[in-house]
Amino acid sequence: MNKSKVINCLLTKNNICENDIFSILNDAYTKYVDYSDLYFQNSESETWVLENKIVKEGIYNIDIGFGMRSISNITTSFSYSNIISLNALHKTLQILKQNNTTNTINHINKKKIDSICSYYRNSNPYKSLTEPEKIKILYDIDRIARSTDSRVSQVNAVLSSFYENILVASTDGNLATDVRPLISLSIQVVVESNGKREMGRMGGGRRDNYTFLLKKSSLSGELLFEEWTKEAVRIALTQLSSKDAPSGMIPVVLGSGWPGVLLHEAVGHGLEGDFNRKKISVFSNKIGKKVASSLCTVVDDGTIYSRRGTLNIDDEGVSTKYNVLIENGILKSYMQDKFNARLMGDSISTGNARRQSYAYLPMPRMTNTYMLPGNTNVLDIINSVDYGIYAKNFSGGQVDITSGDFVFSTSEAYLILHGKIMSPIKKTMLIGSGIEVMNKISMVGNDLALDEGVGTCVKEGQSIPVGVGQPTLKIDALTVGGTKK
Repeated sequence: MNKSKVINCLLTKNNICENDIFSILNDAYTKYVDYSDLYFQNSESETWVLENKIVKEGIYNIDIGFGMRSISNITTSFSYSNIISLNALHKTLQILKQNNTTNTINHINKKKIDSICSYYRNSNPYKSLTEPEKIKILYDIDRIARSTDSRVSQVNAVLSSFYENILVASTDGNLATDVRPLISLSIQVVVESNGKREMGRMGGGRRDNYTFLLKKSSLSGELLFEEWTKEAVRIALTQLSSKDAPSGMIPVVLGSGWPGVLLHEAVGHGLEGDFNRKKISVFSNKIGKKVASSLCTVVDDGTIYSRRGTLNIDDEGVSTKYNVLIENGILKSYMQDKFNARLMGDSISTGNARRQSYAYLPMPRMTNTYMLPGNTNVLDIINSVDYGIYAKNFSGGQVDITSGDFVFSTSEAYLILHGKIMSPIKKTMLIGSGIEVMNKISMVGNDLALDEGVGTCVKEGQSIPVGVGQPTLKIDALTVGGTKK
């Protein structure tokens, strides 16, 4: 990673040097302040929108700024600016110092910038294809979808990229940098037949260049965006033939990959440090206790190469890690940032501090959260169900952190009858509680898959990219809200 490039982009071009940064932090570091940090960011983003045969919008945006935070016990002061300059830094410092009653300085031992692993390329995706090439991808999506089936009536797609340089400096002496690319493609297809309309969605993304979309799929041999387009059509057509879903407490088999979003919502959020410090999570005070079936091991891993939720460093400058959260059903750890780790008596951050931009405070958030695979063949899992549901894809859901209760709706689900996957079913709701459901997992498949790279997590108004995943797994009994009488 080119640290000098980031320092030049964020500091040198604005007539700021590293000594200026640590001088500012020294000035903020009074005896009443436990910790202070500065977060600098320069981001470029673009979005192209296809709506029903027409590329209607192309947007390019640049956002530059910094945020400064000071922490005293449980109190946090924060200020930010969309101008990077020494003058803006000093003004921000004065705002944060207004509540201080002393100028006693703590000494900062500046640390050498450590070399870190790079889990993604650092080139700008915006420059990886020309504008005509990006527009052609969108028109090709429309053409492919409509040529796949005559019942396709609408095709919408969004192609976007994000590229940012960040620098984090703190009163514990750290100075760390990162260069973060991100691309995504979202496809929505509507089909109509005999007065019935249904929709299918598909897409993906990576911390990579647009050229990733032009790679050939190992499954179909087609370009990735072509495969995703046909998959969106297939999902929509499947819904056309769907039947009413059953209701009641019945066995449910969750598919691999994107259904891990249920794990993200029902379990992952409850393992974030801030909720547990405040003791409002259903997982509070349960370290070392059984919270899931012994078949379940859940990890949060920010180090998987080029995945959507991957980071070289988190937004406090801490290297991301492979964190085991639940091991063989036993709760092992929470996801922490520096602030909550200190208040909870943990020794260090787990590298899970994340923020939407310089204008927001960091908080403990997930990166790529998934369940490790088991040893069971997927067909054996399906064959074990006499009457139940196979939920292959989800469209959305919500969870109550305090109780762990969740409600999820499927976008693609099937009835299982006598060990065989039968007809597709519609409007299927899955209702349960995180710990209760995790303890009802009786079979875990050997087919771990991560999602294609479409996950966006919202917490306290901040949106960040994340990854989810899991193998196929069987829940012995789950409340299903269907439409079948």
